[in-house]
Amino acid sequence: MKGLIMPKLTPIMASEPSAAALLDMPLDVFRDLVEAGAIPPGRHIAPGLVRWDVDQLKRIGRAETCDGMDDVTW
Repeated sequence: MKGLIMPKLTPIMASEPSAAALLDMPLDVFRDLVEAGAIPPGRHIAPGLVRWDVDQLKRIGRAETCDGMDDVTW
């Protein structure tokens, strides 16, 4: 089908390096934050395959997912 243009896919899940890049941080910093519990761990979506929810990463980037901060207005 010549001339057929496929729509750009919007990722819904991100690998660890992609998740770090989406939050504009080095991979080692991302890993440290996950280990410290500041960023939730990825989801095991298949054996040996861990991915982060892109929508959740966006909320983290906008500081919309801070535990214990519900009464704070930014």
